[in-house]
Amino acid sequence: MKTLQQVQSELKEYDGEIIKIMEVCGTHTSSIFKNGIRSLISPKIKLISGPGCPVCVTSSAYIDKLVDYSLMENHCVLTFGDMMKVKGNRLCLTQATAIGGNVKILYSPLDSVKIAMENRQTQYIFAAVGFETTTPIYALLIEEMTKNHIKNLKLLTSLKTIIPALSFICENEVNIDAFLAPGHVSVIIGSNAFNDLANKYHKPFVVAGFEGEHILAAIYEIVQQIKNKQSNVKNMYMNAVSDEGNEKALTMINQYFEKADEYWRGIGIIEQSALKLRPEFAEFDAGSTFEEYKENPPAGCRCTDVILGRINPNECPLFSTICTPLNAIGPCMVSTEGVCGIWFKNREA
Repeated sequence: MKTLQQVQSELKEYDGEIIKIMEVCGTHTSSIFKNGIRSLISPKIKLISGPGCPVCVTSSAYIDKLVDYSLMENHCVLTFGDMMKVKGNRLCLTQATAIGGNVKILYSPLDSVKIAMENRQTQYIFAAVGFETTTPIYALLIEEMTKNHIKNLKLLTSLKTIIPALSFICENEVNIDAFLAPGHVSVIIGSNAFNDLANKYHKPFVVAGFEGEHILAAIYEIVQQIKNKQSNVKNMYMNAVSDEGNEKALTMINQYFEKADEYWRGIGIIEQSALKLRPEFAEFDAGSTFEEYKENPPAGCRCTDVILGRINPNECPLFSTICTPLNAIGPCMVSTEGVCGIWFKNREA
């Protein structure tokens, strides 16, 4: 077994063909900066980011609908804080509150149960955004709503699944050689979920934790696989991720949600990439289907190229000049998991 020092030395001295590795999860991106990973590896090993921020790929039409709800009489939108500044085609929720919109920031979806029970005259709309990591909590929320006979709380869902998105990237972006698979999502779906992708597209998928040494070990595994012309799924986060995933969480997801096609902001429709409420739970749905998706991307914004791994954020002409966290032009600058926001925070690193 190699020591960490040996792994680091080999990665630093690597002089083969350029290897492009996409880290899908924003937490991995943050950890790469925090631990100075790029300075520890060869410049021929390129780390690029992917569409692992659910807020960043939430459609403008979804934001528009939240804004409309916030401005309706006796309605209130419940949301996490990182949704407030994501712009729709007209306004963001922060701007909506400035003209009288009713929006309340929560820290847990389950807080909405108490709020709705205490204010029965108000119709609450919860902005349910996320990947498989957060979907089980929304299933639990529906259980609580049913148990407490809550009729004045509905979910507007933008819940996405990561495997179809990675399949889309493998199919359309030919310059990505391997994937640092998302750790948090993998806890739910399991490492075996990546097997079909690895076999079909002949690319390594390595599940890793979030400490610096975890990421270095995963990069080393990827480099070794590519040097040996292998394309395997490797679970290197075994203390949190199993092969089959979290069976209880997956059962809850399947009980309340079903797969559907979904629009990803900056990408387009990805088939069977959404989790929508099953018809038998339609009473809890605030209208999470859209007849059309209109996107008016700001001139010069290259969020699409960023989330597809074509460029790094600092290659966008708006980055850190016009587009900053205080004046976010594109969605990738808004969320704490957004790659542009992470790069901005660490731009001197």
